[in-house]
Amino acid sequence: MADLALHEQQMPVSLEDIAMRQDISLSYLGQLFMRLRAQGLVRSQRGPNGGYYLAKDSSEISIAEVIDAVDERMDIMRCGGQTNCQTGKQCLTHTLWEEVGNRIQDVFAKVCLADLVSQQTVQQVAARQDAHLARYKLSVPLESVPLEQ
Repeated sequence: MADLALHEQQMPVSLEDIAMRQDISLSYLGQLFMRLRAQGLVRSQRGPNGGYYLAKDSSEISIAEVIDAVDERMDIMRCGGQTNCQTGKQCLTHTLWEEVGNRIQDVFAKVCLADLVSQQTVQQVAARQDAHLARYKLSVPLESVPLEQ
């Protein structure tokens, strides 16, 4: 989603480009984007120049929304909050880890995509990834790229 927020102003962003820049499996990324689309966080455009856009402004999408949309658990407790950490009973540090987890969730709820992508370090990493993708695309022989029908 951060990659999409960084690149969507140019044109729709292809999953292939995101997968290459972020070193994520294209099939896994496709599954994530189906979930993001179902939750109304992204929209797609078909066609030769198709790809994805954010469905709303990056300042309106919290990191917590993204995590929830893709059904990723941010549980740092080994018991999953069930208080059965130690042979079926609560362990000594259960409440500490529960509090840490709550604070992490609070941070994710307060940080939006716009906040994340505006950070200088994020901008620097994105520039490096863009340069890598551009070099890759230039190195692929044109005859090895299938023509669209």
